[in-house]
Amino acid sequence: MENVKALLEREMAARSSTSLAGRPGGSAAKQYECETCKDETGYFVDGIDSYGKSVFVWRECSCAQWRIARRLLKSSHMSEELQQLAFANFVKDGRPEAVVGAYECAFDYYRTFDQRRSNRQNGIAMLGVPGVGKTHLLAAIANSLVKKKGIHVHYFPHVEGFEDIRSDLDKAEEKMRIMKQADVLWWDDLFKGRETPTPYQLDCIFNVLNHRYLHNLPIMVSSERDIDTICSMDMGIGSRIYEMTRDHIAILMPTDKVGVKELNYRLRGA
Repeated sequence: MENVKALLEREMAARSSTSLAGRPGGSAAKQYECETCKDETGYFVDGIDSYGKSVFVWRECSCAQWRIARRLLKSSHMSEELQQLAFANFVKDGRPEAVVGAYECAFDYYRTFDQRRSNRQNGIAMLGVPGVGKTHLLAAIANSLVKKKGIHVHYFPHVEGFEDIRSDLDKAEEKMRIMKQADVLWWDDLFKGRETPTPYQLDCIFNVLNHRYLHNLPIMVSSERDIDTICSMDMGIGSRIYEMTRDHIAILMPTDKVGVKELNYRLRGA
């Protein structure tokens, strides 16, 4: 009688041969993403049980981690362009001190994420004018969390996100549930667009942020508004964002010494 290992190996071989069925000549080699496990995410190896008997054990393939990361990136709703942004390709040379400080703030947040993940102050905020790199730095954190730690980051761009919710209100509750429960919520360009947010937007934002606030779930926020301005729109939203991100807030606003053109990387050479 065949043992279980032989049966499973025979089944795996049958899958491979079946995948070739219908091809001209039936001899074309199947192309695998991972040649080690033949895309099975693992393989059998010989082992010894607690009684000293020879057994076979299933070993997870090294490809399993990047398959998980790929699935998490797909579910994050980040674009292909955002998925390419990293700490390594963020330009610091020649940038104002505030921008370099924002880079250090972002990297420190990622570096210490595991220690602070369950605390109230487990978020990060990048607040400032357009073009300074707020989205790049938060994308670098998100990609590192997904690819290196297997953490689900849900991306919500403020303007496009609310347009998507309004386009199908029947699914609004499910979309809000995902935003509430994701390992990390990245709210990009909070309060972008309208000078005054609608009551519906304020209700949605407070609903999501308050859930995450009460359950110590991390947030990452970027906005062109500072905390005072956000508080003037809704004190409950602004105060919660501040408390959750106060250990890692980067302020990237013009000063007497550094103007908008110096801060905005898109205007370099203008």
